[in-house]
Amino acid sequence: MSLSPQFLDELRARTSLSVLIGRHVKLLRAGREWKACCPFHQEKTPSFTVNDEKGFYHCFGCGAHGDAIRFLTDSRGLPFIDAVKELADAAGLAVPAPDPAAQQKAERAASLYDVMEAAAAWFQEQLAGVEGGAARDYLKQRGLDERALGRFRFGFAPDSRGKLKAGLKHHGIEKLVDSGLLIAPEGEEREPYDRFRGRLMIPIRDQRGRVIAFGGRILGAGEPKYLNSPDTPLFDKGRTLYNLDRAGPASRDSRRVIVVEGYMDVIALDQAGIGEAVAPLGTALTEGQLERLWRLGENPILCFDGDAAGQKAALRAALRALPHIGPARSLGFITLPAGQDPDDLVRAGGRAALEALLEHPEPLVDRLWRHEVTAVPLTTPESKAGLKKRLLDHVATIGNGDVREQYRHELMERFGALTRPRRAVWTPRQDWQKGKGSNRFQPRQPTSEGARTVGQSGLWAQTGRAVLQGLLRFPAVIPAHAEAIAALPLSERSAARLRDSLLDAAMIHGALDQERLNTILAHSGAASLAEKLRLERGLAFSFTRRDTDSERACRDLVLVIDTLAAGPGLDAALAAATARLKEQGDEAAFQEQQRLRTARDEADRQLAALIESDAAARE
Repeated sequence: MSLSPQFLDELRARTSLSVLIGRHVKLLRAGREWKACCPFHQEKTPSFTVNDEKGFYHCFGCGAHGDAIRFLTDSRGLPFIDAVKELADAAGLAVPAPDPAAQQKAERAASLYDVMEAAAAWFQEQLAGVEGGAARDYLKQRGLDERALGRFRFGFAPDSRGKLKAGLKHHGIEKLVDSGLLIAPEGEEREPYDRFRGRLMIPIRDQRGRVIAFGGRILGAGEPKYLNSPDTPLFDKGRTLYNLDRAGPASRDSRRVIVVEGYMDVIALDQAGIGEAVAPLGTALTEGQLERLWRLGENPILCFDGDAAGQKAALRAALRALPHIGPARSLGFITLPAGQDPDDLVRAGGRAALEALLEHPEPLVDRLWRHEVTAVPLTTPESKAGLKKRLLDHVATIGNGDVREQYRHELMERFGALTRPRRAVWTPRQDWQKGKGSNRFQPRQPTSEGARTVGQSGLWAQTGRAVLQGLLRFPAVIPAHAEAIAALPLSERSAARLRDSLLDAAMIHGALDQERLNTILAHSGAASLAEKLRLERGLAFSFTRRDTDSERACRDLVLVIDTLAAGPGLDAALAAATARLKEQGDEAAFQEQQRLRTARDEADRQLAALIESDAAARE
């Protein structure tokens, strides 16, 4: 819909910006302007200003800036035309219709709002009446209190083909059909009849809080379980999200928006104190619904059921979002326990149970990677090539060039780390070399005094276990240093097994935190190894102590990993240089051997210095 600049200027002139914004935040007079804490980001000192004379607001903290229309679109997620209509209603202006047909459609829609409001009130009356007993019992079983019943305006449609029709006949049969409340059968001789019969009724509202449709849940046996209104002049199912009018304001406070599967999940979360939840209306998320979600937040969190159907719905949403993601437009995902929906989770564990999952949503790139890498066993070159093709096909759908390139780089880096053969693991006791002039293998002797001390003391084995302790505490280090971790000289089979489990978790699941890692290790059967190692008292590195700054701990952890990983290469090169020196006896071979010996001893001293430093810090 195109509106003239003259009309928009008149609308802004008739709107008091301070009055409009003052309904949402507390404004304080500051000379000729107003000040407040910004409604678009968390702050304690006011940096948000409103200027009525100039007709705009501006935040010096986050940069939010705009006029009255922009404030409604950004703060409440309203589409532009809905924001204009709301301001025009308050200012007593009529929004010009672009053509006679659009004007007729607008007038037709306006007359239906009264019909839908009357229907919502009528359904509420039936719920409170004699016929609503079974519906009231169902709501009680679901644990809904009186506040939730009134807040969401639950109602009941009697099991009759004509009671609603009779109760609202003064609105006219034609309007009841147009609003989707009655079904008009084909053939003039057949009378329209009630669409909703024997169902618990849940009003669906638009972003301005007006009733535009209904969802009806069957009580007892019958199909479909949920029945929604058809598309009408008021209701477009593919562009509507249940509870969007309330979730918009709530999302400004919580800085997030949550997408669940159904009405009852939204209502259960609201009753638990999480008001920023919305739900699609029985269909997969559409592009129109995604656009509305992104107006509320950069990374809506999808919280679908933990069963197979719920996870498939989450994947469909991920694939539908890919062409439209951008630098500030993505999705997050949380996976519920198998067989549970959000309603089950909060009823069993309260709000805290869901909040624990919401703290660490899985990024879109991780969900995409996890799905594809577990789709088929990667046991052949063909299956690995298939994985690569599927990943690149997904990347090709991303519309934003910068984001597309980042996805390509990230996924191909993971693919390479997953499919690249791991280097053989070096251990002091098991590293064998082929003897000169012999077909049998002989153990290589330590090639420096420092290396001999290390081998005798078991320092390398103890340091390897300490590194694993550090990785369990700081699993975010793993993805960026996977190749070096794969090369760690771990002489104990249990330690090597745990190391491989950590690498597999990072390669399949991407970014990790302690909670996610614990869950993954439990599923892979490595939890007991991890727990045993956590309880072990070994070398005192910064990353094994709880009282050390995490930044320093991660820095030291990476340093030790790199030092240990370099050990096999240094020893192999030193052995080769020693062999050349014995055969050739020249100065170049001697200098090379001494250089490598010094480097190997320096690595031992570096590890010892870190241990001594941390041991002193414990005293």
